[in-house]
Amino acid sequence: MEVQDMTGGTGSGEPEATDSLKTFGAVVNFRERAGLTQEDLALLVRFSAQTVASIEQGRRLPPPDFIERAEEVLDAFGVLRAAAIHLARKPGIAAWFRQWAALEEQAISLYTYECRLIPGLLQTEAYARELFEHRIPLLTDEEAEIQVTARLDRQRLLQDRPNTACSFIVDEHVFLRRTGGVDTTRELLDHVLECTELRNVELQIMPLSRGVHAGMDGPLRLLETPTNRWYAYCEGQESGLLISDSKTISTLHMRYAKLRSQALTPEDSTSLLKQMRGAL
Repeated sequence: MEVQDMTGGTGSGEPEATDSLKTFGAVVNFRERAGLTQEDLALLVRFSAQTVASIEQGRRLPPPDFIERAEEVLDAFGVLRAAAIHLARKPGIAAWFRQWAALEEQAISLYTYECRLIPGLLQTEAYARELFEHRIPLLTDEEAEIQVTARLDRQRLLQDRPNTACSFIVDEHVFLRRTGGVDTTRELLDHVLECTELRNVELQIMPLSRGVHAGMDGPLRLLETPTNRWYAYCEGQESGLLISDSKTISTLHMRYAKLRSQALTPEDSTSLLKQMRGAL
């Protein structure tokens, strides 16, 4: 895997081809061992040939009935059932973000630069709710609640993985926007300041006085896995890009290192947040 375009909105009928879906699709090729075509298998499991093709290509979640029927027809020794355990969608996680979220849960180093909004791992419930309740197109109350719950659930990573080094660089203007009003901003600042007290969390503010910096091309994220492999993630409107190409990773590392040198120190950043808090 080098660069993966994980485009696919939440309204898409089929999910992106994640690693787990691709793995399941490859397992379904037990049918080749059985000497069956996709059409043959479709008849035996009572699904359309198009559905079988989509599942094998990792573009569609296999329905439970498909898994059970294919397991029996292909005599797969329980392999299909075992592979299917890892296919569950995560409610409230955007389709294009799921693979990064899965990597995030195992990361030993996590770097985030953000210039649009407070990073999800640092948001309060009120701040997150404000974002989701004003998303376009509008979400239903139930959909917004699912999104907020998923956002807060991700935040357990900061406490549950104290050995994961988390670095955040956030533009000053993001805090000055006062998203949700004064009360929400006051609570947000208190929460972010509490997060900076964790040993594994480092926060730096990119000051407005820094006219040009290394993050002018937009937000970026980097993480290191337990096997010391690095990945990057860049997100846009209704899309996300997971990157593992070593040259691109090197470039993004250089940019993040420069951002760290251009931003306020963690101590000065904390002082600035306290000043903002006192001014409210």
